[in-house]
Amino acid sequence: MPLHESAYRKTYLVVNHTVLVVLSLLCIAPLIHILAVSFSSSTAATAGEIGLWPVQFTWRSYDYVWQRHQFWRSLLNSFERITVGGGVQMLLTILLAYPLSKESGHFRPRTLYAWFFVITMLFHGGLIPWYVVIRSTGLLDTIWALVLPGAVPVFSVVLLLNFFRQLPREMEESAYVDGAGHWTVLWKIFVPTSLPALATIALFSLVGHWNSWFDGLILMGKPEHYPLQSYLQTVIVASGSSMPTADWASMAEISDRTVKSAQIFIGMLPILLVYPLLQKYFVKGIVLGSVKE
Repeated sequence: MPLHESAYRKTYLVVNHTVLVVLSLLCIAPLIHILAVSFSSSTAATAGEIGLWPVQFTWRSYDYVWQRHQFWRSLLNSFERITVGGGVQMLLTILLAYPLSKESGHFRPRTLYAWFFVITMLFHGGLIPWYVVIRSTGLLDTIWALVLPGAVPVFSVVLLLNFFRQLPREMEESAYVDGAGHWTVLWKIFVPTSLPALATIALFSLVGHWNSWFDGLILMGKPEHYPLQSYLQTVIVASGSSMPTADWASMAEISDRTVKSAQIFIGMLPILLVYPLLQKYFVKGIVLGSVKE
């Protein structure tokens, strides 16, 4: 019987690892293809000869992107968005999760507020009312139009409050005995001991703000105010070439497709660099924060 279980276990591990490797390759292959196209010549890109390796290797597409001031301006706009938006989301998430993690005996309106926030996850007022409210408050064409409408991520609040509930109550009670108040308990005990959950919701906030493109298109009136993903969306869906005629004549080694690929890959780099740093906290934070007593 043990031999049978051992053989079954080995078969399961082989199949499991094979499936995971195949899925990983399917996810990473498009990224490698985009990178290969960005380093290939215009002729190879136009002929469709590029697979997972550059053909007629050249840096000219990146040289061209380096001179695109609008691209770098939109990149700075995205960094501003994730800095301001991520900071606001983290602050409000912490301030909401702490009181909602208390029992009803300690915070009587807890259930009412919890249902209020959960309802916002299930129902949405619609695109037009959403736009009218933002316009009426004078936020159009400002960074706050991209930050304030999504300043309270309810899913992150639920994740963090469940994590707070699992912290030992003895730490909190001993702090109260020593004369600490709620603010001291929150910032000196709850926040330092909740790094896995905070890293998880920080990753959610970072990816959400970085990948968002639709709100930038409809809320920003000037192209120079577009975040990076909104700018890339206009570049990718634009019909024909986005390159001036003079550049076509002087830079025959690049094409519109190679330039777009270079911009897309540069736009992915910040997330690709940050994600491994938060990965060690991600699994622990999402598992512990999702368990409800």
